[in-house]
Amino acid sequence: MSHSPLPDMPVLEGDFVRLEPLEQRHATDLVSAEADGNLHELWYTFIPDGASMSAEIDRRLGLYESGTMMPFAVIDRATNRAVGMTTFMNMRLENFKVEIGSTWLATSTQGTGINPEMKMLMLAYAFEVLRCNAVELRTHEKNAQSRAAISKLGAQLDGMLRNDMVMPNGTLRNTAVYSITVDEWPAVHDGLVARLDTFDAAV
Repeated sequence: MSHSPLPDMPVLEGDFVRLEPLEQRHATDLVSAEADGNLHELWYTFIPDGASMSAEIDRRLGLYESGTMMPFAVIDRATNRAVGMTTFMNMRLENFKVEIGSTWLATSTQGTGINPEMKMLMLAYAFEVLRCNAVELRTHEKNAQSRAAISKLGAQLDGMLRNDMVMPNGTLRNTAVYSITVDEWPAVHDGLVARLDTFDAAV
């Protein structure tokens, strides 16, 4: 299947976070970020351990070259260090739709302005630059924390993909599929702005 060529990777920057094109130079920071919570041990998601980090970066960069993913390093502006990864994935620009996913963040970033601002920057780029009609977000049916965060964005549950994939521990994953449409984006944007106003900018 052919895909529309992807644009050059942007840098998306806010008060708390900067999303920059993922590169191997981020690997050392990302190994430390993964160890902040031993995230690779989470059974309901796929997060690389330290030994696999460089290979995961190469995998994501390969998907950019093939035209289906734009991978970012998540930079905490307070420290200027990478604290996680996120992507636009399953990109179908000819269909004006992308998915935000393959996201993970160091445990210590939870409850900060990083994740909501990251989502606002990505959604703004998807709707206002890529001109998407919808942005999709998917997660494990059992990942209550992720599902709560997606719902808090204002995304709507589209449905459940049953027995969608096999997890590393051999269990079957039902995938919860959410989306935000272009008509819903203004309200979602305003909600994210209101949330970010409750945080103090780190810089």
